[in-house]
Amino acid sequence: MDLKSVKILLVEDANVMRQMEIKTLNSLGFTNIQQVENGKAAVNYLQSNPSIDLIISDWNMPEMDGYELLRWVRANESTKNIPFLMATGRGEKKEVEKAIDAGVSSFISKPFNKDELLEKINEALGIKSKEEKIIRSLESKITKSGKALIKAIHIQITDHLTLGVLKHLIKKSELNPKYFELETECLPSWNAVAKALENGSADAAFILAPLAMDLYNYGVPLRLILFAHKNGSICVRNKTGSDESGVEFFRGKSFLIPHTMSIHNMLAHIFFKNIGLNPGVSGQKNVDVKLEVVAPIKMPEFLSGNPDASGYLVAEPIGTKAIAAGIAELQFLSSELWENHPCCVLAMQADFIERFPDAVKEFVEMIVYSGKFISQKPTLAAEIAVDFLDPKKELGLTVPILKNVLTEPKGIKTHNLYPVIGDLDFIQHYMHNKMGIGAIIDLNKFVDKRFADAVCSEKDKTEARSYVSEDELAKKARQLINQEETISFENKTKALLNMEGKYLKFSLGTEHYGIEILKIIEIIRLIKITPVPNTPKYVKGVINLRGNIVPVVDLRLKLNMPEKEYDTKTRIVIVEDKIDGLLIRVGLIVDEVEAVYDVKASEIEEAPNFGKNDTDEYILALAKTDTTIFILLNLSMILKPENRTKN
Repeated sequence: MDLKSVKILLVEDANVMRQMEIKTLNSLGFTNIQQVENGKAAVNYLQSNPSIDLIISDWNMPEMDGYELLRWVRANESTKNIPFLMATGRGEKKEVEKAIDAGVSSFISKPFNKDELLEKINEALGIKSKEEKIIRSLESKITKSGKALIKAIHIQITDHLTLGVLKHLIKKSELNPKYFELETECLPSWNAVAKALENGSADAAFILAPLAMDLYNYGVPLRLILFAHKNGSICVRNKTGSDESGVEFFRGKSFLIPHTMSIHNMLAHIFFKNIGLNPGVSGQKNVDVKLEVVAPIKMPEFLSGNPDASGYLVAEPIGTKAIAAGIAELQFLSSELWENHPCCVLAMQADFIERFPDAVKEFVEMIVYSGKFISQKPTLAAEIAVDFLDPKKELGLTVPILKNVLTEPKGIKTHNLYPVIGDLDFIQHYMHNKMGIGAIIDLNKFVDKRFADAVCSEKDKTEARSYVSEDELAKKARQLINQEETISFENKTKALLNMEGKYLKFSLGTEHYGIEILKIIEIIRLIKITPVPNTPKYVKGVINLRGNIVPVVDLRLKLNMPEKEYDTKTRIVIVEDKIDGLLIRVGLIVDEVEAVYDVKASEIEEAPNFGKNDTDEYILALAKTDTTIFILLNLSMILKPENRTKN
């Protein structure tokens, strides 16, 4: 099929979301796309243009929602056979069944990636049949050594780090499982996690508690055997939003959550309800804050440059990284609203549990051990997390950011993973009764505490109690909206995390400066520089560095300092940085190279205001260690081409 010829009608009310979906469709090769903002507009379009090959529609929209549009399409003679893909944030299984009964061709829950979208488009167009359940034979679950093979899945959030630590400890032979071997897979979305559990291709998953309960309610044979963590999520607000503060900052805007069936959706609902706002989705009446489902790793991108998005509530490190990047500001940590709340849980296939109880017990025991390891050795855990949570380097995670998340006093807790049924019961009743989503299940059948009872300490079991109440949550929500002044220090600390690291310290006269060591290629002595005519005075020319032509800049002149004759201490520091997507390599002439310093975020201070100085934009901050003070330079500004910055 020629994808360019497929005519798609995209029905989505949120403009930013619509543009992102068009971008995704374009990347898949679909270019013939008509867009409208709600079901009513879609009906108007289809009445005069029924020759559409595929309708992709959101569910929650004003005037006419996607479900009403679907029923109209199927009832209309000229449109009844058009393939219809419902692409929506309504992630409950009951919504899928409702759409199927109305004649939907395929259904995909937000958030989704381009591969998942293409799969569902193919399904809607009849190119691919609906997927059958995968039956893994007993033999495929036993390794050559006779151990049970546990395939465990996760996504890219700190909530799932206990699995990464366990994998690391096994690899280093610090833990040696007797009954199982471990295979892990990092999946791109919650859709992929749910799909793997439904079709039986995974034995265990770190998954959102409400999502696991919803799957169980609709017949997926899962059992919750352990909490994955407690706390660990963050609410941030858009730094580029309006000048309003408090309640008014959020009114009339969208707010991002990672999934409908998530603790984040529930906590956002609690927060907004109790500060006097009405959260909801498009199409609902009297909504003050529109909740939008966006993939966690896409949230910073969605927030950046979109003042209509007020913020988001998500698992770490997505929030702290956005703060460090200057995109967002801290509103509150999830534990400040509900202390010691659950979020993600460890769920396993019931048949696997019954076939391999010894392996499951040992697995649970080692996950519990790994959780305590994280709390005792956060620096090492942060180092493990960089590769485990970001294997494709999509998030740009760093050890300082992850260490900050793991050591935050009010942040994620992994030392006690014993499951608390009372907390789960509160979640399901609040979401069902107050939010109208999910169902009430028999938690005593869903939660299998046998293994946690066997491996958790009596202290852990005693301390794992539910203390949550609606009145207490309401009180805390009202306190959190008025704490903006008290969180300024935490915002400042997190905002400096991206600057933490090793720096090369060098001197220009009596002044001392630093450049991030990761951006330095090498340091060389002064060699012959070939002048280049018609260039700024600070550009001394070019050098031939092992066959590569590298421009050379006198950093003194670039910073408007007096010129100095070069001597035996003069060095050329070869640096490299990405500027607007292009990798630029330049040699910087400095008076003298001194040493490399490991600078912590706590040792970094914002640069003082030097007045209207042309070189202010070249300064990132000040580093004040126990032994020295020096200026951290903004290399990307120094390397920007002449026509894009000041002389």
